[in-house]
Amino acid sequence: MRKGRSLMCRAMPARHGLLILAIVLAQAIRAEDMAVPVGAGSYTTSLPKGAKGPPATIYATENVTGKMATNGWWSSLAWMKFSERHYPHPLAVQAEPGGLRVYYPGNSIAGTKDAIFGFMPAKTGDDLILGHSAQAEFPDALVDGWSDWFVSVRFAAGKNRLRVSYGHGSPFVYALYEGGTPRLAFAKPPQVWSGDAGSPVLGVTLNGRHYGLFGPSGSTWAGLGSKSLTNRSAKSYFSLAVLPDATEKTLSLFRSYAHSHVTDTKVAWAYDPKSSVVTTTFAFTTQAREPGQDGTLFALYPHQWRNTDAALLGPEYPSVRGRMKLAAGASFRTQMRFPGVLPALPRVEGCDRQRLAAALRPEVASPERPPADTYWEGKWLGRLAALIAIAEQYGFDDIAQALRERLRRRLELWLTAAGPAGQLRDRGLFAYDRHWGTLIGYPAAYGSDTELNDHHFHYGYFIRAAAEIARHDPAWAADERWGAMLRLVIRDIASGDRRDPLFPFLRCFDPYAGHSWASGSARFGDGNNQESSSEAMNAWYGMILLGEAIGDTALRDRGIFLYTTEMHAIQEYWFDVHRTNFPPAYPHACLAMVWGGKGAWGTWFSGNPIHIHGINWLPIHAGSLYLGRDPAYAERNYQALGREKGGANWDAWPDLVWMFRALSDPDDAIRQFDAAKDLGKIEGGNSLANLTTWLHTLKQLGQVDPTVTADYPLYAVFRKGTVRTYVAWNVGSRERLVTFSDGFRLRTSPRGVAIGPAVP
Repeated sequence: MRKGRSLMCRAMPARHGLLILAIVLAQAIRAEDMAVPVGAGSYTTSLPKGAKGPPATIYATENVTGKMATNGWWSSLAWMKFSERHYPHPLAVQAEPGGLRVYYPGNSIAGTKDAIFGFMPAKTGDDLILGHSAQAEFPDALVDGWSDWFVSVRFAAGKNRLRVSYGHGSPFVYALYEGGTPRLAFAKPPQVWSGDAGSPVLGVTLNGRHYGLFGPSGSTWAGLGSKSLTNRSAKSYFSLAVLPDATEKTLSLFRSYAHSHVTDTKVAWAYDPKSSVVTTTFAFTTQAREPGQDGTLFALYPHQWRNTDAALLGPEYPSVRGRMKLAAGASFRTQMRFPGVLPALPRVEGCDRQRLAAALRPEVASPERPPADTYWEGKWLGRLAALIAIAEQYGFDDIAQALRERLRRRLELWLTAAGPAGQLRDRGLFAYDRHWGTLIGYPAAYGSDTELNDHHFHYGYFIRAAAEIARHDPAWAADERWGAMLRLVIRDIASGDRRDPLFPFLRCFDPYAGHSWASGSARFGDGNNQESSSEAMNAWYGMILLGEAIGDTALRDRGIFLYTTEMHAIQEYWFDVHRTNFPPAYPHACLAMVWGGKGAWGTWFSGNPIHIHGINWLPIHAGSLYLGRDPAYAERNYQALGREKGGANWDAWPDLVWMFRALSDPDDAIRQFDAAKDLGKIEGGNSLANLTTWLHTLKQLGQVDPTVTADYPLYAVFRKGTVRTYVAWNVGSRERLVTFSDGFRLRTSPRGVAIGPAVP
């Protein structure tokens, strides 16, 4: 239907009678209430008692046939009659009744003590509206299709139609018309510095923002000197672009690509174990609307241009993410080093076993609680998973086995929708929503049900916990047992198949921006957002461990791609390790939240600087060593926190502060830990045992050494003074010789961990 797809009910024909109708409806209800078996597990397609789901209406045209993408930079288009402001960068856009509002934030980006602002104001005289000459207003704007980082939107009223396409990194907006021609409305008459009424191309400036307006060859303009410009042409295509400057040379460059419309975008990745490098290819498909045009212009984010083979053209765009650099072509590649991960840190002699036992034994004695919501349940599962490997490493086999059994039982509970008698449970289960194509865990939290928020945060803990069980028992995660349900959970947040019949491709992850988005609907004036980048990393960490444990290299490599790419984005946009992306007026060493139109110093739940820093550290475990890849930055981040708190006043999450401190100065971290009279309340996903082993491991082994890689993904390298320590954890059933990039080798036993020195 034109006003968006929605769930609809149809009545039975009257001639069948009320009795037959009642029987059919009863059968339908029973079918809905049955669990759908998947291996040894199951899910339901009905809502648990008292639960809520996402809305019935999706604002999309009949051209959209796959499961709707959510958690993206443009997602408000699918959730609203028009849209909120969203940020393809370098542009900002909004669908509204008059057409597509277009704005360039580049020359208004500013930093304050509270945020970095690069948003599109709700009302401004600095933008333009790309509209339709025969239609003043449209009734709605519907998603008409998308690709990996582009989206198409259709405005329609009878025979008058406007279809616009735009995407990440593209300075262009492409338009197709039916029933009229392009009309551009400005808040005031723009300055025309190139072209005239008889030329198809105009260069215009409005309040310091420069645009190229590209009509088809042979087209003309009406309205020059006014606030409304109309392109007159018998042809159906048009494009506009934000320009990095107002020169004829730049306008000529953009003119040569203006009618090469981008029709598809695809990302592909490959992990090379030998070099530990992830190569990502970004490909554009274009359609030449006029002869002789091929490829397109695109602007690269800092995490891309620092790691690309693309030939950069020179022009740049200021953006809320830092400088975006212009390139041209039909594709480009990035190459990024994967730093390796471990299931747990290795045993070290400096850790007091008696003290560790005192921390571990209460974990076994504590009673099991009823299932919590998926976020807090997930944190508890992740906490147990970390404890199991710690107990195992330090020889507490009875504790490890008891915790492993508890974790296994709890995961199997969640992966099964029905109770012992076959009835659907009301909590501790997953339900599939066919309409939106998503798996929702109940009880839900923080809008994970009605808004589809934070699925990768919540489910990442489940995946990481399952990987710990599979490390010890790979058969447990076979598809015929619990693996098929685990794959459904993974597919919900990061399906690798664009033709997946149940889920969209890479729901939570934005391959061009290089990081995940948390909001399912993105109905905010600042666009979409992500707060806890580290919880996104926890999800990809779990995928790596699980894939390696069950021998699924495709799953493992998808996790490595997501982990490696998001790590580089975190370094750039949450941490600004190079000191080039945050404006000088922004005084902090990190951001708590990255939005499409801003970066925020503040969380959803607290203004305490410890929470602001720590939300992008937790959960800290052996997959968190990337936080210490730049010890100088880790030191800067820690010192900034100290200034913001007026000293070592750790009134929240002291455990996380000490663990982060250990990445740059483990001796000081242990000094603070030992001197603490009251540990306070340990963060909900952490434990005293995890804290203790982390601090003592880094004290003995030193800082993370990012200069050495290995030919097997489960590795880490540390350096203390001039001494390197190499760690490799073999989760396979055969002996493995792991070779490091500096030539050192470690021989690992089946399902065993090896720690230097190297073997000849």
